[in-house]
Amino acid sequence: MALEKELTTYNSKLHELKAEHEGKFVLIKGEEIVDTFSSYDDAIKAGYVKFKLEPFLVKQVRALENAQFVSRLVDPCTSRRALVV
Repeated sequence: MALEKELTTYNSKLHELKAEHEGKFVLIKGEEIVDTFSSYDDAIKAGYVKFKLEPFLVKQVRALENAQFVSRLVDPCTSRRALVV
């Protein structure tokens, strides 16, 4: 899974991150917490400067995670085309 190591690092360091950096954005590469930033844009820019196109994680430090629901809005009935003769 992509970014599995970075997510594991985030979860293992979450207690420390919440104490000092809640609400900020953390840049993680592998098992390293690279830095924290006040904005998402600053964290992303720093990640691209340092790691170029290698995968890295930027995540906002939060005590409680918001649940996300994503729907593809695919209607299976309209995905099939009926042939009318």
